[in-house]
Amino acid sequence: MCIRNNSILTDSNFRDLGVAEALQRALRAEDYLTPTPIQTQAIPVLLTGKDILGIAQTGTGKTAAFLLPILQRLAESRVATGPRSTRALVLAPTRELAVQIGERARAYGHHLGLRHAVVYGGVGIRPQIAALSRGVDLLIATPGRLLDLIQQGQLRLDRVTHLVLDEADRMLDMGFIRDVRKIVALTPKERQSLLFSATMPQEIGRLAAELLRAPVRIEVTPAASTVERVEQRAYMVPMPSKRAFLTRL
Repeated sequence: MCIRNNSILTDSNFRDLGVAEALQRALRAEDYLTPTPIQTQAIPVLLTGKDILGIAQTGTGKTAAFLLPILQRLAESRVATGPRSTRALVLAPTRELAVQIGERARAYGHHLGLRHAVVYGGVGIRPQIAALSRGVDLLIATPGRLLDLIQQGQLRLDRVTHLVLDEADRMLDMGFIRDVRKIVALTPKERQSLLFSATMPQEIGRLAAELLRAPVRIEVTPAASTVERVEQRAYMVPMPSKRAFLTRL
């Protein structure tokens, strides 16, 4: 199944999509009232437990598209999370994206009473180990630091029920695909899986085939196109002046 939509906003609302009232309250507090096309298409599908292959770029609202239904399903199931484990795992290619997803998880899940953590490299590992010690419902991680924690015996993935690969093409560009495959192999085969990518090179297509089961494919912007909400400007600057111009800009 494939769904395509290139518009930016929709006439639907989050209640019509099946989003729980506690999440709706959090969205209203964020002044987030109108779902984007990827949210309109993905949320009902994910609430049924199906896998998704999403072709979507930054700025399309994909973070809320996967976080809202995952948070809702975690809150509904209320399965105890064991020490050093997680029920939902989101893999992101960069520290910045991981932090951003973590901030959205905190905002959207404000009324749900779920525990989440964000782990990434370039900072001390001890606070992250402490955050994982009791277990978390949702973990957002970069691949390298996640493998460090697993190899140190500070985390196991045998209780993962929801797995998200965000910006998979960037993970490919940054050389993380081998690490991603190692991580996926440590999760249960029975899980809900989501893969989001702005483009679909052959390697990402192969990864999607390995990861997803009968996925619903959702495309909200043409491959390699610019998101309409991103403003672009071009400056024609002579080569010797580029550094000074960039500093002023």
